[in-house]
Amino acid sequence: MIKRKIFRRVLLSAIAAAAISTTALAGSPKPWDNGRLMVSPNNRFLQFANGKPFFWLGDTGWLLPQRLDRNEVAYYLKKCHDAGYNMVQVQVLNDVPSINLYGQVSNPHGWDMTKADPDGVYSYWDHLDYIVKTAADNGIYVGMVAIWGTQVQDGRINAAQAKAYGQFLAKRYKDCPNIIWIMGGDIKGDIHPEVWNAMATAIKAIDRNHLMSYHPRGRYTSARWWSKAPWLDFHMFQSGHRKYGQRMGNADYPIPDSTEEDNWMYVDSTWAHGPVKPVIDDEPSYEDIPKGLHDPNEERWQDYDVRRYAYWSVFAGSFGHTYGHNAIMQMLKPGYITGYGSNGMEKSWYTALNDPGYNQMRFVKDLMLSFPYFERVPDQTIIAGRNGKHNDRLIATRGNDYLMVYDYNSDPMPVDMRKISGAKKNVWWMDAATGALTFIGTFDNGTKTFFQQNPHRGTPNDGVLIAVDADKNYIGKNQKSIAVRTACGDERNLEE
Repeated sequence: MIKRKIFRRVLLSAIAAAAISTTALAGSPKPWDNGRLMVSPNNRFLQFANGKPFFWLGDTGWLLPQRLDRNEVAYYLKKCHDAGYNMVQVQVLNDVPSINLYGQVSNPHGWDMTKADPDGVYSYWDHLDYIVKTAADNGIYVGMVAIWGTQVQDGRINAAQAKAYGQFLAKRYKDCPNIIWIMGGDIKGDIHPEVWNAMATAIKAIDRNHLMSYHPRGRYTSARWWSKAPWLDFHMFQSGHRKYGQRMGNADYPIPDSTEEDNWMYVDSTWAHGPVKPVIDDEPSYEDIPKGLHDPNEERWQDYDVRRYAYWSVFAGSFGHTYGHNAIMQMLKPGYITGYGSNGMEKSWYTALNDPGYNQMRFVKDLMLSFPYFERVPDQTIIAGRNGKHNDRLIATRGNDYLMVYDYNSDPMPVDMRKISGAKKNVWWMDAATGALTFIGTFDNGTKTFFQQNPHRGTPNDGVLIAVDADKNYIGKNQKSIAVRTACGDERNLEE
């Protein structure tokens, strides 16, 4: 009991410090100072209006609006900022009605949204306003999943109500700089599509400044239903939480057997629907969640697993990545019981903020922003010879004068360096767990086999081989880390 009280005092002190720090951040430069978010001219990335790239690094905070109070909100979003995240996705409504920690109801008069925000109380929507504003102070976009898919599937909202609700949301948040709209919510798009169309169209008719997407069911891509929807700006897929060989049993399981972890395949399968739009894995396997979600006897996904999902997806062509953690996405704390893998209490969300995978995602963003951004393409022809399957797969991407190969299992990497410019190539190894760089050497053009450089750490020694035209200086031979930070912890734009 004494230890618990001490820990609570430490946590409360940290929350208070975070609130002060967030106030200090409020006047600092923000991503949207570069203009609004938009799709890049090649339709594969996101960028700002002034042409600078936006690499989406998202955290999943599904139940943030319902389970955290104001102080906890400030603490969480400051930790997200410090860990390099620039987007947090939330369920605006996880239920109909939804109830927050203050006992306030989202729909006190049903779907009459003119009465949803009564005067004289700190309403459900006032608290959501606070979340959006605090995220903005931390330079973070809020991915607003307007209503979770089960509520649509269960008939808790119809098309007319969805239109009114969409108008309410758009009018309330259209002038906030840090909003991204997300339809769906773990649901296939052919379940009451009239509801999603009505809601999306209503929002877009009022708010033309913010991007919109659709979060689908596991193992699906939004392009299956919405490839030509005029309201959808970019695609999402959910590679999900199942391991190789775990199947859901539905007749229209959309991927081949024994490819359940191969999230790289969704990028090409999304673009095959046409027209090409930017795409992202918005729900890969979460850190510390049982494989397959519900069996407490299953092993848990670890930091090296979430790293693999991130690099596989991004190197295959995704414009960013969304991370998730079992405890954080549910905002678990004393008084709440998880529905995923345990009959008892999991770790708390604030403890999970110290887990390794949560704090390692920044390196994929730092890596991508270290090189010319919009020219980058996936290119498996960089791998000379036969590639491996499953965890032995090497995945490659390149620009005009740089290439990268992600190696999860310490497999030999036969690389055709002729795929990029330059008679000689400087080569580095980046440790995916730490962002540490090791300069390997300068090599003549041609094909050469490389090996990972990590010391053995008892887990997969995954990392990225980086080869650059020796005439370019995107990173230095003596540079020790891919991370570039200012003294206050903010990211320095590497293209300035």
